[in-house]
Amino acid sequence: MGNGRSTRPVAVEDIAAEALTLAGGGRALLLQIAHPAVGRGVVDHSDFASRLMDRFDGTVLYLTATMYGSPAEQAAIRRLVNRAHAPVRGVDPASGASYNAFDPDLQLWVAATLYQTMMDLHARVFGPLSPEQHDIAYQRLSRALSNLQLTVDRWPADRAAFDEYWERMIATLRVDADVLAVSRQILYPSGVAWWLRPGLPLLRLVTSGLLPPAVRAQFHLGWSGARQRRFDRTMRCISRLYPRLPLRLRHLLRDRYLARLRRLVPAAAETAGSTSAEG
Repeated sequence: MGNGRSTRPVAVEDIAAEALTLAGGGRALLLQIAHPAVGRGVVDHSDFASRLMDRFDGTVLYLTATMYGSPAEQAAIRRLVNRAHAPVRGVDPASGASYNAFDPDLQLWVAATLYQTMMDLHARVFGPLSPEQHDIAYQRLSRALSNLQLTVDRWPADRAAFDEYWERMIATLRVDADVLAVSRQILYPSGVAWWLRPGLPLLRLVTSGLLPPAVRAQFHLGWSGARQRRFDRTMRCISRLYPRLPLRLRHLLRDRYLARLRRLVPAAAETAGSTSAEG
């Protein structure tokens, strides 16, 4: 396969299919809960201590439906998520600010963390896309991630506008004691499969290294020159090895969740058409 770059993903559907994107899941989740309203909703209505893997499964299944599902499958998953979101509303007792999981601006922030994390990891491992390729990826992903109550017109108009939005939002993130406690449930999960446990320290390193420094500091994730060098070595190793893996392995998780989606929504699977899970 040579150096593996011949299988570099460029199309959005191929970028999203990569198992690599899951390495950024912790980073995206921490950025999401650092938003004061999102964080309060999670503190009041979510249980990461005992249901982290259930939430992981649900999130990946939702993203799989969003990117690869038929219209009927997407509608079925959308109904499930809306039912789960219905009770997630309330008032932050500290600030008095209200929050609601149906708020499209909060959904935009969640979607933005997924998009930005996905593209950041892609650039680190495969190298940057050309400006034209990146523009196409932004337009395609912003449309694909415009779901639930989020409409595409709420996204920044182009990548330059998104970068401005991203920096503005990063400056507003705040981590209080409750959100900090949730972050420890995410970073040090209990009840995970035994075969996942040895990889957790490395995952914490990658998650910490991918965070903006100011946000990392708010989560009290200690950093040093030595940890930065270890993170850099880890990312160089991933960028050398991961692209050489066979596509069937790189796409295995996507394919398994797509199969689960078809089992979960059997009626929708009949109308799925020619959607393929082949790598």
